[in-house]
Amino acid sequence: MTHAELVFTGGAVFTADTVRSRASAVAVSGGRIVAVGGDEVRELIGPRTEVVDLAGRMLVPGFQDAHVHPVWGGLDMLRCDLAELSTAPEYLEAIGAYAASHPDDEWILGGGWQMSAFPGGTPTASALDAVTGDRPAFFPNRDGHGAWVNSAALRLAGIDRDTPDPADGRIERDADGTPSGTLHEGAMSLVNRLLPEEPLERLTEALLVGQRYLHSFGITAWQDAIVGAYGDAGDPGPAYLKAAADGTLTARVVGAIWWDRTQGLEQIPSLLERRDRYRGGRFAATSIKVMQDGVAENFTASMLEPYCDGHGHPTDNSGISFVPPEILNEAVPLLDAEGFQVHFHAIGDRAVRECLDAVEHAIARNGRGDNRHHIAHIQVVHPEDIPRFRTLGVAANMQSLWATLEPQMVELTLPFLGSPRDAWQYPFGDLLRSGAVLAAGSDWSVSSPDPMAAIHTAVNRQAAPGHEEGDYEPFLPEQAIDLATSLTAYTAGSAWVNHLDESTGTIEVGKYADLALLDRDPFAGPADEIGATRVLQTFVEGERVYAADDA
Repeated sequence: MTHAELVFTGGAVFTADTVRSRASAVAVSGGRIVAVGGDEVRELIGPRTEVVDLAGRMLVPGFQDAHVHPVWGGLDMLRCDLAELSTAPEYLEAIGAYAASHPDDEWILGGGWQMSAFPGGTPTASALDAVTGDRPAFFPNRDGHGAWVNSAALRLAGIDRDTPDPADGRIERDADGTPSGTLHEGAMSLVNRLLPEEPLERLTEALLVGQRYLHSFGITAWQDAIVGAYGDAGDPGPAYLKAAADGTLTARVVGAIWWDRTQGLEQIPSLLERRDRYRGGRFAATSIKVMQDGVAENFTASMLEPYCDGHGHPTDNSGISFVPPEILNEAVPLLDAEGFQVHFHAIGDRAVRECLDAVEHAIARNGRGDNRHHIAHIQVVHPEDIPRFRTLGVAANMQSLWATLEPQMVELTLPFLGSPRDAWQYPFGDLLRSGAVLAAGSDWSVSSPDPMAAIHTAVNRQAAPGHEEGDYEPFLPEQAIDLATSLTAYTAGSAWVNHLDESTGTIEVGKYADLALLDRDPFAGPADEIGATRVLQTFVEGERVYAADDA
């Protein structure tokens, strides 16, 4: 008998296979799973076998984040990171301390503030001036769709009351037209094009910082949702190639190459070239990222009907479709024919419909393939479009941590959506019942990458322990999904989207031993404690890439 190199025994094993079978032991050799079962697996234990006693806890497939920005998140952690703070005074104190401790930095850079900390979600340059002085400062907000800048940055960019809004963004202004310090969407590029370029070494350091953080949550694979020049961090593609070449990339990564919305179909040859170039080791950029709209909080999410004014009256603003539908309906069939997966960002119901329409055009032209297109965020979905996910084979890529009541939802979203649209948000239950494929991701550094916190919200439609921002009732509880479904979406579902399902995503013989050990069996406790579950150890191909201090 050949003994296994590693055996897990004595607890629960969630396999995420087709019937979601349970086991109590798993054996690993050569980086792959060689046995799944019960006490009989112990026969594979030899004198050199490492045995991990599950002690009643649960082993799950490694989580896969289907929409995340690890290099940007890592860079935020290396800069002035505001993600763990929540109020304007805390932000200003942290920025002031960072500026004082980095006197030689040409720019003061950071990010992670949340809109609900400021009236109307729009901080001012004057407040930032008080703690940054004469050096320019640029701080994207937590969702990356707006930035807080100081007066020095506005002057350097030449932004004044006469500067027009770009077609894909908006400059927040005082009553007299003077820019007030918040830039939305494409208006951010007026400043971030001036930022010093981050060297490859710095981006690689950020990638490894982000990778360590994601491994600590049991994440073993992900789809980087923007590989390209966007925002304030530069293109992460070269950092992935470097880490893949030197063996420090321990995760499996699919890259979504950025579709430049300032260009059209003429960019497709360059996308093909980058797909060929951005491939090595555990990294392959085989997807295309199309950001079809913005976000609801700054009224750039693309809606079928106009936003309300906060008092139930319609305005003349229905948001922005960043890629005109006539271009999208040509681009997606061409990308599909080239074998690209298309990874859409769609928040508003018009954006969701435009993305589904584009996939329908691709099917009509090319037939049905196996590119596995998916739409991320799916915040507002018109009920008529729910069944189209199944019929078109488009996966619903959930960021379920957002499906809860919190100040940004209550103050900056619900009043401006109005009825019945406010009840069409994050319709995971309806998508599940319609037969859609569900995948899951975090959008970190927009929000926490903790899968168990997101799974808690998907099940309870309330914030997980430690993530609460007030005492709220469950948000649209009829759209809740069960624990097994949510766990499967975060493992097998995302593996399917990433075309990694033949080798990962479930605990089955022959698959890679990409695994996460939880500190409990979440099925054994009450649903309102799911989010308290922690990851103790993470394995990629049977190699331990993370262990908690108390593991």
